[in-house]
Amino acid sequence: MIGRLTGILVEKSPSRVMLEVAGVGYEIDIPFSTSFQLPEPGQITVLHTHFVVREDAQLLYGFINTSDRDLFRLLIKVNGVGPKLALTLLSGLDGQQFVACIRDGDLNTLVKIPGIGKKTAERLLIEMRDRIKDWLPSGQMVLASHVQESTAVQDSRGEAEAALVALGYKPAEAAKAVKAVARDDMACEMMIRMALKSMVKSG
Repeated sequence: MIGRLTGILVEKSPSRVMLEVAGVGYEIDIPFSTSFQLPEPGQITVLHTHFVVREDAQLLYGFINTSDRDLFRLLIKVNGVGPKLALTLLSGLDGQQFVACIRDGDLNTLVKIPGIGKKTAERLLIEMRDRIKDWLPSGQMVLASHVQESTAVQDSRGEAEAALVALGYKPAEAAKAVKAVARDDMACEMMIRMALKSMVKSG
């Protein structure tokens, strides 16, 4: 099991990074909540990882802290929830928000996440209720203290829309959500984060 990697952040996107460790580049899938907290490429980065071996692939999933990884591991034990859907959940809701949904039986918020239908949401509420009792978050996630000023506003908006579409939102929905929150000085990651929050709250 590969539980943690420390290396140079070579590339990053809202859903994937490449981390160079001892000359080897590891491609790691991440939730948006982790992407928002990563440094710029070229800096040393630590990711807590979960390693999955399949017949056709070996996959790494990375998280900025162990509490998010532990929650991810609990999620993939739920019937019908695989790694991809678990990452989508942790992209649409941070760990604290997700636990609050389970605690409060908030079905309406869960079904707004792409890929989560009513049956899956109900299963999550039932199966995760007991499991989260042992899940102790390491603390409130700390967002980057500043965002880099965008030099290509339209490109950033386009990237944000594409990331939301990749999560399962319709292009029109993604464009509308990004337009509603975007500012000229806002980085792509922040646009995605705010757009996601607005779509989860709305509807």
